[in-house]
Amino acid sequence: MRTGFANPTRPRRFLLAAALGTCLLSTLAPVAAADLLDTVKASGRLRIGVEGSYPPFNFTDPKTGQLAGYDVDVAGLVCDRLGVTPEFVTTEWPAILAGLGAGKYHVIISQVSITPGRRQAFDFSQPYTYSSPQLIVRKNETASITRLEDLKGKTLGVGQATVFEQQARAVPGIEVRSYPAALETLQDLAFGRIDAALNDSLMAAYLLRNSRLPVRAGARVGAVERMGIAFRKGNPKFRAAIDAALAAAHADGSLKRIAIKWFGIDASRAP
Repeated sequence: MRTGFANPTRPRRFLLAAALGTCLLSTLAPVAAADLLDTVKASGRLRIGVEGSYPPFNFTDPKTGQLAGYDVDVAGLVCDRLGVTPEFVTTEWPAILAGLGAGKYHVIISQVSITPGRRQAFDFSQPYTYSSPQLIVRKNETASITRLEDLKGKTLGVGQATVFEQQARAVPGIEVRSYPAALETLQDLAFGRIDAALNDSLMAAYLLRNSRLPVRAGARVGAVERMGIAFRKGNPKFRAAIDAALAAAHADGSLKRIAIKWFGIDASRAP
């Protein structure tokens, strides 16, 4: 038999359950992450990943013990325009992109080529360097090596996890040997452990001017590469600020002056 009186505790329980549910949902709801520009401005520092052993782009100056190079100067220029202080984090090249993904630094300014695969994982600024892949051979090399296919059956040295390694491995018949640093590659080339090396044309020109190793520049192979500042996706304000800083540096000639200082040419614009 039903009674004609309502249960007085039911509305209270319902309201309490509803309130608890609302609190739980608000706790579980995703909170929008702050744009990197806000984070960097708040801290006053931009953490920058660099290889630290890739002259003339970024390396330790033996005279001062401090980081120097084109990338280091570009980083300083960008930070000046953002009103923040650069904080460099040296990382071996094979792990540098993974470090960015893990949040060890905010950006990479270390000659990161802008490729379709990398753009799927990271965002990039507008390019600030243009360069080409170039072969390096021994000074006494007599064979005609004008393209990668001429190295079939020979050993080619490249940097680990670089676009040059990808380029070399795409040609069948070449024994590809990867190295953590460019200088090690050139040393093995000089001692006859490899038949040629493949690297950045700007880096090759600098090292050949400043090295006593018996090696020389070879043919340029492949298309012009574009290098940009890499950072994590989802930071539109930061991307706009970085691009604005680089555009201003182009307009007032400061980026050109840095390029000529290190390369003798304006490598900040497309050839």
